[in-house]
Order: sequence, then C-alpha cells, then structure tokens
Amino acid sequence: METVEDIVIVGAGIAGLTTALGLHRMGIRSLVLESWEGLRVTGFAFTTWTNALKALDAIGIGDTLRQHHPQLKGIVVSSTVSGLPVSHMSFERKGKHGNHEIRCVRRKELLETLAKELPPGTIQFGAKVVSIDEANYFKLVHLADGSILKTKVLIGCDGINSVVGKWLGIPKPSVTGRVAIRGMAEIPDGHSFKETLLQFVGDGFRSGFIPCDQNTMYWFFTYTPSAQHKDTVDEEDPSKMKQFVLQNLGKVPKEIVDVVEQTGLDSIISAPLKFRQPLTLLWPGASYKDNVVVAGDALHPMTPDIGQGGCAALEDGVILARHLSQVFSRKVTEEVSNEKEEYSRIKKSIKKFADERKWRSFELIATAYMVGMIQQSSGKFINLFRDKILASYLAGLFLKTADFDCGKITSS
Repeated sequence: METVEDIVIVGAGIAGLTTALGLHRMGIRSLVLESWEGLRVTGFAFTTWTNALKALDAIGIGDTLRQHHPQLKGIVVSSTVSGLPVSHMSFERKGKHGNHEIRCVRRKELLETLAKELPPGTIQFGAKVVSIDEANYFKLVHLADGSILKTKVLIGCDGINSVVGKWLGIPKPSVTGRVAIRGMAEIPDGHSFKETLLQFVGDGFRSGFIPCDQNTMYWFFTYTPSAQHKDTVDEEDPSKMKQFVLQNLGKVPKEIVDVVEQTGLDSIISAPLKFRQPLTLLWPGASYKDNVVVAGDALHPMTPDIGQGGCAALEDGVILARHLSQVFSRKVTEEVSNEKEEYSRIKKSIKKFADERKWRSFELIATAYMVGMIQQSSGKFINLFRDKILASYLAGLFLKTADFDCGKITSS
C-alpha cells in the first residue's frame, strides 16, 4: 500500500518532534515515523542552555517546561586531585541575545510535552524504515511492514545510526575512545546543591552533577577505558558501572558520593562517545541531497562536553521548520503551478537550511571535542595547566556556545 505525504520525518526524538511541532504551529502537516513502540527516552536529562530555551519558546513550550525545572545560577569546577574549586562562574549575566538562562530538563518530560502538542496521528510508532528509493520528484520510504510512503520531503532525525544519513552517504561517526556513564538520582528528602552545576576533573576522569529540581539530580561520569578497567567495569552491568564511578570519583564532597549511592540501577546507563568529523560538514551536500536532509544527531553527533547536543537539535527543528514553511504555507502552495516548480522550491529550502547549519554544527562539534580532550587529560603538567590557567576559559565556553538565537518560527 502506498500513501502520499508532503513531509515525512524519520525519528521521534528531540529534532524530529521539534521540527514537526514547528511545522504544526504554521499549519503544516508532517508525519513522524518512530521505529520504537513508544517515545524513545534515553539519557534521562540534559542541560538546556540559553539557545535551547529560545528554541523551546519559539515553538511555544518553554514556559511549560520552566514550571518543573528551576533555573541554574552558576557552575563550579573542582579538581578531583586537590579536592579544591578551580573556577566559579555565574550564569546570571547578559549575552549578545539577552540574559542567559540555563536549566536541567528531563528528557522524558521534554519529549512528552512535544508529542502532546502535536495533532493525533502525527507520530506513527513501530514504523521501521528499511530502504529509500527515488521516484521523480518524490522519495519512496519502505517500511518493515511492507507499506510504502511517497513523500515530497524526507527528513532524517534518526540519530547517529541514521538510515536516512546512510542513504545520503554520510560517514559513520568517529569513536573518541571515551565512554560516558549517566545516571539520575531521585532524592525524596531533597538535596543540598541549590541551583548550581558542579563539575569535577582530574586524573583522566570527568564528572558532573546537575539538579533538575529539589528532589532529582542528573549526573555523568566520563573516562577512557583501558586494560586495567576491564575487570572493574562492565558497560552492560549497572551495578559494576556504579561501583566503578564510586571508586574513581576522586576527592569530591560526601554529598556527591551520596548522589551516586542513591541512584537506582535502572537509572544508570553507559555509552561510547562518538562525534562527526567536523570538516566533513563543509563538503558540498554533506547533509542533504535534493529533497532529503538530516538534522539532530544524524547531522551533528558530538561529545557531551559542552552540553549542546540536544540544544542544537532544538535549534535545527525551529530553523528547518521555518525554511520549509517558505514552501508549504498555504499562501505559497496556492502560488505553485506544478510539481517541478514545487520540487525546485523544496530543494532551495533544504539547501538554505544545510548552509545555515553547517558552520554552527562545525563550531559545536569542534569545541565539544576540544573541551573534553583537555578536561579529561591526565598527568601532573596538564592538571596544573588546566586547573590554574584554562579553568575559567573552559567554563566560559559554555556560555559562549549557548549565546545563540535560532529565531522565531516565522521569518520577519
């Protein structure tokens, strides 16, 4: 059976649902295909920087999420070698695009809020894409159940192992050699960390602890696996991951240790850190071809060292929806006389999006990789250099990369 759609989005993650909601706000229908039987919630939470909150406001859900996620006031970076703070920076400052605003948002709540705002039937669960074909001005999306979708626009928001990205010929992400263990601790009696993002670096390890609210702490721990770790950590066994983190936290306050101790085993996950070689983004057609394009992690997988992966996906969704509205708004549709002209307009809008996002993606990927490499390096000299000279500069990069405004859904 063949169904015709204007816009098909593969992947009901942050980028996919943001794009769909942005289009919906302008009265444009899309269909989102998700291979899972429900919303794919992994990673627990993410730091939602100023740029991300501007994107959430653009699609009309910023205030909903603010109600449950208090604003963070600053960041303190400490050495796990000395146990002493090496830098402190307030988030209560103004950037080029207004006052900074940072919160730690639960991923599940974000996805559910996005999905709730979409019309019924927008998301098709259990829809696994197996292949993609071309048919004149359309793309044919073949699903595992044998059905075929004929679409004018195909958007891949299906993560680092993107089926759409593979069809476009995008290289597989590179492996950094580093691993991140993430956890979410529920603390019924409340924690004492107030609204501060805490980071700890030293001896080749890096960790962060971020309050989502008064009773929830999100944390991460990154390291580079070596032969000596094989017997102490099993990336498939959360109990061993938990013990590994506890054994390697270094000199941190007891309250930090308690957070890891209170984390349930079902709230601990591990994943290798991957990234896209940033120079590949600058190749002609590196993220699109005609009426097919990728966004989110399918476009710019990056290490989590500046907390911009999910934020950039929100930016993508707003900007892509805005460009596509130049083709599919009711007024423009009435002006288009034939399929060939519409196809030409689609191609131009896709190219504009790709051109707009390539340098931003390049900057974020490169900055994240550099920050992670420096913060997770070990040795007496690098510890001293990082803690005494680079600490404040690295902390400042968080706000610098977050000082970005993706704009409104509709262009002025």
